[in-house]
Amino acid sequence: MNRYDLVFMGHVTIDEIEAKEGSTHGVPGGAPYFGAFAACRTRKKIAVITRMAEEDAYLLEPLKAAGIDVYLQPVSSTTHMRVLHPTGNVDERLMFQTQNAGFFLSADLPPVETCVIHLGALTDREFSIGFMQDLKHRGFRLSVDMQNFVRQVDIKTGVIQFRDVPEKKEIVCLADIVKLDVIEAEVLTGSRKMEEAARLVEEWGALEVILTCSEGAFARCKGKTYFEKFTNRNSQGRTGRGDTTTGAYLARRIDHNVEESLKFAVALASIKMESPGPFRGSLQDVLARMSESTQSL
Repeated sequence: MNRYDLVFMGHVTIDEIEAKEGSTHGVPGGAPYFGAFAACRTRKKIAVITRMAEEDAYLLEPLKAAGIDVYLQPVSSTTHMRVLHPTGNVDERLMFQTQNAGFFLSADLPPVETCVIHLGALTDREFSIGFMQDLKHRGFRLSVDMQNFVRQVDIKTGVIQFRDVPEKKEIVCLADIVKLDVIEAEVLTGSRKMEEAARLVEEWGALEVILTCSEGAFARCKGKTYFEKFTNRNSQGRTGRGDTTTGAYLARRIDHNVEESLKFAVALASIKMESPGPFRGSLQDVLARMSESTQSL
């Protein structure tokens, strides 16, 4: 059995991004990709479990080079995503899934000791509630991004619609930490007010809630809400903002309190958003940005 501080599970994708501040084509993406790069800067032991076609496995090499253990379940197709930002509002986007690597199965789980597993899917075509229940039964703590269920794929067209999830309270009760962005929060709770949305999700049974929006990130735990503002100077690297914030938060949270972990995650994500791709900076870069933010208050 292999021991890790934090495991990211989800599809590593091939992305086509079209945005006013910069477009990218044929680049790797996905929650495990962005999240693991952010988490590994905390010097924790990190692993990624993913599904993709073997001919695309070379895209996983940067993760391995960063010291992240990668477990690949080979399948016939890699997930392909197309994301279009039609305006300058970085929270407004149209999304399409043109290929899909399929649902994770219990057999995909390698021999790892129980720890925190972050379920970071891009759509509702990766994780089932039954799969989550099996992980909990095995003793894993779960961090769940609600985009896993809110982003629902039209199988015929590949168009992704954001819809409410009837089983949302059951899903939240299975999770130790729940992640949402401003759009997902409104779809699920009916509120665009971050504090109110976080409170409602906590009432459903979440122990800890993280929410992101264009201005910054919220965290709520034990009835207290915290907010930190992003300090990025541009948004060329907007794609992966939420996954980067979550990865950094989860890793820092292992040995820090909620407030400190949120400050760290927002500082790291702010640096990441200034250039496309995953976070490539150092721990020292993040601590320096945290210091700058404190001094500017």
